[in-house]
Amino acid sequence: MRLTCLTLAATLAVTCAQADELIQNPETFWRDPTFQKSFMGSYGMRAEIEPQITVVEKKVMEKVIKLMSSDKGTDEVVSLLEKNTNDASSAVFDFTLANIHFQEDRLTNALTCYSAAIEKFPSFQRAYKNKGLILIRLGEFDAALEPLSKCIELGANDGLTYGLLAYAYATTEQYVSAESAYRLAMMLQPKTLDWKLGLCRTLFRQQKYGEAIAMCDELLRKEPGKSDYLLLQANAYLGLKQPMKAAEIYEVLDLTGDAPVAALHTLGDIYVNEGYADQAADAYSRAMAREETPDIARQLRNAEVLVSRSAYPAASGLLKKIKDRTDAGLGDDLRKRMLKLEARLVAARNEASDEQAKILEEIVKLDPLDGEALILLAMHHAASDVEKAIFYYERAEGIEKFEGDARLRHGQLLVKNGRYQEALPLLKRAQELKPRDDVQNYIEQVERAARARNR
Repeated sequence: MRLTCLTLAATLAVTCAQADELIQNPETFWRDPTFQKSFMGSYGMRAEIEPQITVVEKKVMEKVIKLMSSDKGTDEVVSLLEKNTNDASSAVFDFTLANIHFQEDRLTNALTCYSAAIEKFPSFQRAYKNKGLILIRLGEFDAALEPLSKCIELGANDGLTYGLLAYAYATTEQYVSAESAYRLAMMLQPKTLDWKLGLCRTLFRQQKYGEAIAMCDELLRKEPGKSDYLLLQANAYLGLKQPMKAAEIYEVLDLTGDAPVAALHTLGDIYVNEGYADQAADAYSRAMAREETPDIARQLRNAEVLVSRSAYPAASGLLKKIKDRTDAGLGDDLRKRMLKLEARLVAARNEASDEQAKILEEIVKLDPLDGEALILLAMHHAASDVEKAIFYYERAEGIEKFEGDARLRHGQLLVKNGRYQEALPLLKRAQELKPRDDVQNYIEQVERAARARNR
């Protein structure tokens, strides 16, 4: 006489989290009479997908039930099962041993035993399912695809299996397959929001933004105001090129305190692109206020963006807040960026250039090879001290990236002071480095002026 073994993890048809909880809690099943009957095969036989046990093996399994129902722990059970498990024994023993290892969080051992059960009984549906679950818990998503697919091939038709398969597909960036599996999981478990959220994310990854937004609406009807859903919906609106709708969501999240710092940075970027400089600076400031240790590099980038859009008052206000949050340990690179911003803002205000020069000199002191600062210093001194301006231009000319610009400006300064012959080699070298029609025309004018003077 042989009996079908309907063992542990029958409860895995709810959700992945619930499955973990049930399979790791002996009180949930070992002492339950209904489970014990199912475990021993009293509810019928499914010989095509379940291994069978002999009468002798059944007696061993009865001892397993008795030991697991006691408070003695699992060591004796493992010893009993290992003693009776061999190449000729039923796959039930390997499967049960795997479940106990799973219960004790010995996932690698459990995986080995599930594989052994499958090798003995290649159509062991639940062994495939549990193996897939373990592989997902171990983060081996690509490997989990085969056992989960095989489980479905053998007749599994439950939401959890399809949901786990969808999750594995999504994690391995197979989004079309993930979408199909999530839809089946939703059909079988319509109340499980994890599958709807997974489908929503998969739709987003496929740039199906409109469908993702609609799915977020459905999720939000179930759990109004949940930040995960709102953030995903905001990203979908950005994908649809509707940034102000995304901004509305970010503002709502900020009011409730659920807006991540990254979302506030994105909000600031949206406002910059839409031409709302003051609102952008406010969003960036709110992001900085949320951070215990602010990301100075990111905030300087924000100020630089505002300056690039000629939003000088907004940039100046943000820079002041950045300086207030900056400690003495600021590195040279960030310090230099901050000084450059200050110099650009001073220039934009058309204030006395002495302040700008002082800032630029500090930048050059920090980095003698900062060609931009050297050129700006030269431009500052051009009106009052030509030789000092030339000195800075010549320093900048020695830096490959800035050579062309420095030689061009150096040459223009000499032309302004009537030194045409000295200017021509500089201008021609600048044109050689970066050919431009306007520069060529300028060179020709200077050559004519030089010839006229020599007549």
